[in-house]
Amino acid sequence: MNILLSEEGIFPITKNKEGVPLKKMPNTGMSLSGTIQGEGLLAGTPSLFIRLAGCNLRCIWDKGNNEYSICDTPDSVFGKIKTVNSSINDIVDIIRHNLGNIKHIVITGGEPTLQAKPLALLCNKLKDEFKVHITLETNGTIFDEIVAKHIDLFSISPKLTSTNPDDRKLKKFGLTQTDIHKNHNLKRKNIKAIQSFINLTKKTNKSFQLKFVVTKPEDAKEIKDDYLNNLSGWSNDNIFIMPLGATREELKIFTPVALEMAITNGWRFSPRMHIQLFNERLGV
Repeated sequence: MNILLSEEGIFPITKNKEGVPLKKMPNTGMSLSGTIQGEGLLAGTPSLFIRLAGCNLRCIWDKGNNEYSICDTPDSVFGKIKTVNSSINDIVDIIRHNLGNIKHIVITGGEPTLQAKPLALLCNKLKDEFKVHITLETNGTIFDEIVAKHIDLFSISPKLTSTNPDDRKLKKFGLTQTDIHKNHNLKRKNIKAIQSFINLTKKTNKSFQLKFVVTKPEDAKEIKDDYLNNLSGWSNDNIFIMPLGATREELKIFTPVALEMAITNGWRFSPRMHIQLFNERLGV
């Protein structure tokens, strides 16, 4: 069975599926496989990433002053860039030759749960062969029980109204509205799915975090009213506030907002270490 990956695919790596060294050095600039998780509970943890293609949302953040920021992983969205159709066995072989002492694998996207059936098979193989910790990075709009049973950390990033891709934003980026754009606001919030992730952690040794990307102080009210007040089983330690930022310059602008919001509400502030270290490079 195959999985559709973004062009980044598995990163950062130095060897192919046969264990032959790649000619190109990873975008980290280091001559070794692996990077660190840059966000949330496991920030700073050595990790390998697997980025799946495709997303059911089309986020464009409102930065204020008629400035907007498109999704920082457009390569994960169908039609934006080349995708790679990889077999599960090939992915496992690449992981085998690049894992080294790394014990954490991060499944990211896009929205990985759109490919639930092959993703469950992949996670099962990764667990069986390497006994790794697996983080699933998801927008929290889809809960799949078969996938979830193989995951250790659900890293859920619900989207706020500031992500809605309205006409003015689409015009700014020269984009044509599609059904996905039209349905973004309807699909971005799925309380039932998020609650299902949380409920599963209460019955198992799994964990979860809710990561919110913010741009303005008013976002705190939306986080509470639209999400936290409608969810149970969470504590402040599960809530991570991150500044918007695909570049170091953007992080400088929005970090004070995120930091103050976290402190004021007793939530946790999440850095974006990979951006601080590598700026806007992909595959790091």
